[in-house]
Amino acid sequence: MDHNEKFETLSEEEQQKLLEKYDPEAGTRKLKGVFGVIVFVGLLSFSLFQLYTAIFGVFTAQIQRSIHLGFALALIFLLFPASKKKRASGKWQVAWYDVILAILSVVVGAYWPVNIDEIVMRVGLLTDTDFYIGVLAILLVLEATRRAVGLPITIIAILFLSYGYFGEYMPGFLQHSGLSLQRLVQTMFFTTEGILGTPLGVSSTFIFLFLLFGAFLVKTGVGQYFNDLAVAIAGRSTGGPAKVAIFSSALQGTISGSSVANVVTSGSFTIPMMKKLGYKKEFAGAVEAAASTGGQLMPPIMGAAAFLMVEFIGNGLTYWDIAKAAAIPAILYFTGVWIMTHFEAKRIGLSGLSKEEMPNRKEVFKKIYLLIPILAVIVLLMSGITVTHSALYAIVIAIIVGFINRDSKMRLIDIIYALVDGARTALSVAAATAAAGIIVGIVTKTGLGLKLANGLLDIAGGMLLPTLFLTMIAAIVLGMGSPTTANYVITSTIAAPAIILLGVPDLSAHLFVFYFGIIADITPPVALAAFAAAGVSGGEPIRTGVQSAKLAIAAFIIPYMFVLSPQLLMIDTTFTELIWVIFTALSGMVAIGAGMIGFWMRKLHWVERILSIAAGLMLIYPEGFTDIAGLILFVVLLVFQIVLKRGTNKPMKPQNA
Repeated sequence: MDHNEKFETLSEEEQQKLLEKYDPEAGTRKLKGVFGVIVFVGLLSFSLFQLYTAIFGVFTAQIQRSIHLGFALALIFLLFPASKKKRASGKWQVAWYDVILAILSVVVGAYWPVNIDEIVMRVGLLTDTDFYIGVLAILLVLEATRRAVGLPITIIAILFLSYGYFGEYMPGFLQHSGLSLQRLVQTMFFTTEGILGTPLGVSSTFIFLFLLFGAFLVKTGVGQYFNDLAVAIAGRSTGGPAKVAIFSSALQGTISGSSVANVVTSGSFTIPMMKKLGYKKEFAGAVEAAASTGGQLMPPIMGAAAFLMVEFIGNGLTYWDIAKAAAIPAILYFTGVWIMTHFEAKRIGLSGLSKEEMPNRKEVFKKIYLLIPILAVIVLLMSGITVTHSALYAIVIAIIVGFINRDSKMRLIDIIYALVDGARTALSVAAATAAAGIIVGIVTKTGLGLKLANGLLDIAGGMLLPTLFLTMIAAIVLGMGSPTTANYVITSTIAAPAIILLGVPDLSAHLFVFYFGIIADITPPVALAAFAAAGVSGGEPIRTGVQSAKLAIAAFIIPYMFVLSPQLLMIDTTFTELIWVIFTALSGMVAIGAGMIGFWMRKLHWVERILSIAAGLMLIYPEGFTDIAGLILFVVLLVFQIVLKRGTNKPMKPQNA
């Protein structure tokens, strides 16, 4: 019997139901017959178009982006029904109005390629046809975003459009002269500042290719291998299944652009393991939610937001600069979650998996070659090869590995299905980035970003820490219910400028808002990843959300640290300083983990817990005096633990779920 079958894992149908409940991207129609063929051919053509332009060079911005948009919108209206009720009722047939919307999407997508010479010659003057096509484009993007991504980002986009139009009626510093309907439509669809802006530009090049790479990785069998490898490495250790969840979710994050999808796919395997061992339902769900959300922070892919960061920051910054800078914070994040699950396991007396529950390690390590495509991406990006070519080469390597893997031998039909699946996952990203383009367009045209930044600074009294706190709140609120890419576009456009005005390096500011936008997925009350985990574990959703936020405490601390001292991002630092920073930060995570859980080598008194957290904070902050003070306090607490350990370290009885 396969070791996966020893635990009550969720069936594929149950996983799909959970995904549809918490992730709008998963709620597509199951089309058959003529419509099934049309959508299949459409998705395949979408991928082939993207591959063609990646290999032979992209078209001009307007043509590349509008064709990308046309494909995405048309396929969304055919695949995503207008309401969840229609999904739930089992009526999967495409409605007549969806067919009309899909046809109109094709018209909108083809408008720029067919009329580009005339539009350019008119130099910003819109004909009646231009105007109506522009209005149609805006409405189609909003509706497609609502269906494929969800209401939060759609509402935000509508509010920004309203702000652009009704600017003269706005109070105080928010007031502006207002954009006429003509000017609004022109900005949104006839410039590269709105819908066809940078976010969609990145979606139509880099992001699509890496989503395609993820689809090919799945076909090679690497997703299941992540679970097997995690069990082989961490399964026998104290509280093993929780560490398996952390390890496998970090790996899954390299190919998944969604925290919720990560939770459901890896959590359906790891959460039952944790519950069987003795972790409470809420804690088991929280571990998976915290780890899966952290997958979005893990280089090299980082939920595709890193590609957007390159374009948004500019200044000659490369993709590798961002991945390198994000490495230490990501390691600290997962170390923090790992440490806390370890201390929780020690506190309630949990061991690891039994020998019978473990896979054959020899067989697992024989398949380590399945990780070659991921390592190849890192090496290719490090070597200075362009992001586009790195993704293309990585896809080829994934196909070769797929042919080598005997368990899921890749055939031509698998390659075709991978192309179709990759395009399917790109639909919601295209809609989200198009909607994000609306927001960016309004911010650019009205100067809202600077106004909000100055407003935040006024409220914070021009001081850095209060500004960081207010920016954190804004990023968490704006990030709730938004996918990673849209999440970053919104937070970097609206929240990041406030920090940059105070002299913080651009990269630190952008990573700061990126972190908190991602952490919104496990921050109550709208903790979608935690709610999905509760759906798998059977735990109480809000409690699971609170527990996951507690486990992810590192993500609430580290961004402050790398803004206050950019050494954590490997900015302007020597190798010796880097080693010291990593050592003190990891020691700090041990102390914070012990303080949060209330157990180290034995149960901690409340005073010890406070002192442990204080020592941890001082150690994480990379600055001379605090490091030394934190290290002294850390050593004192450690010695105190060792001295008083005898007779007080008897673990509690395991608490069964």
